[in-house]
Amino acid sequence: MKANKVDHICIAVKDLAAARKVWEPILGKTKPDDPYVDEPEKINVARYWVGEVGFELMESTTPDGPVAKWIEKNGEGVMIISFNVDNTREAVAELQAKDYPFIPSPEGTVARPFRDCEFAFIHPKKVNGVLTELIDYKWNELKK
Repeated sequence: MKANKVDHICIAVKDLAAARKVWEPILGKTKPDDPYVDEPEKINVARYWVGEVGFELMESTTPDGPVAKWIEKNGEGVMIISFNVDNTREAVAELQAKDYPFIPSPEGTVARPFRDCEFAFIHPKKVNGVLTELIDYKWNELKK
């Protein structure tokens, strides 16, 4: 498996509107480049492009969502480091063969859909406590 680049970094926040006020002056932005809600993952996201890397502020849309649980256990802060790969399923298979555990989705699959791609989470216990994501996102927004 080859990581092409850092795809994005996710910051777990309790209050997205408040976090935007803190981060946007640092990023030199007045609004997110790509705001979205991901219902299956129970998150509301403000994504900013910093060069070719995404910087995401995420809040939970439900009290029992993964981001809310993360914040309850770890506090607000860096939650995910994501690496862009050519093919998520192939990367997962290669790493599973090397004993990397992955976190299944609520549906029980490892690869999860997002827009026109898939992503998967390596369990933090294998990678120094860091929730690590592999994603084969194409970043077409940067080509516009």
